[in-house]
Amino acid sequence: MITDPTLLRIGEAAQLNHRGERETARRLLTELWHEIGGEEGDPLQRCVLAHSLADAQDDVRAELEWDQRALAAVALLTEERLADAGVPMSVAGLYPSLHLSLCECYRKLGDLDRAHEHLRAARDTVGALGDDEYGRLIRDGLETVAAGLRAQ
Repeated sequence: MITDPTLLRIGEAAQLNHRGERETARRLLTELWHEIGGEEGDPLQRCVLAHSLADAQDDVRAELEWDQRALAAVALLTEERLADAGVPMSVAGLYPSLHLSLCECYRKLGDLDRAHEHLRAARDTVGALGDDEYGRLIRDGLETVAAGLRAQ
């Protein structure tokens, strides 16, 4: 169970986005971004926050920038930091979702080469996920994005 108070606040703001309150979610997440120190903040908080902010964007280029920040931050994480924060997965388990999101951004932008790169990276890392609801969600997302790429 997640115990890091900032991650819990990020999760609450992300839920607002999922309920359709995008502007409020964006505002809260942006405030949190500044609160944690932005690019200089804790890598775990930056990763989760940037990934959540990407989901709250209306513009695909802004979404891409936030997902790129999330991917850069995950490279700085340790297993110990995730465990200390109560995150119930490994660092490796964060990569499939990030690559899936980047794949979708590049697909929307028509950069199919980069989209395929991130689809491959997501598929290469999906084995780190369990056979649970989250793992199935990401695997299903990979199939949906792959189908979208084939259609293009």
